[in-house]
Amino acid sequence: MEPIVHGLESDFSDQIDFVYYDIDAPESADAMREYNFRVQPHFILLDANGEVVQEWFGSVPAEEFVAAFEKTLAN
Repeated sequence: MEPIVHGLESDFSDQIDFVYYDIDAPESADAMREYNFRVQPHFILLDANGEVVQEWFGSVPAEEFVAAFEKTLAN
């Protein structure tokens, strides 16, 4: 997933902030609780107000992310 996510980050970095958390890192604990992380990979798309728009678990095709990004950005 890393190449897909980093490619998307490159394409959307001027419109979307990408934040990465490591489920095993103590400094990620607060975010893990807030977003109920239990497995990796776990992707969460937030809108401009910080509300969860969509979540994905496991491997996700780039096209699925792009569709969700574009829909969220259009709103």
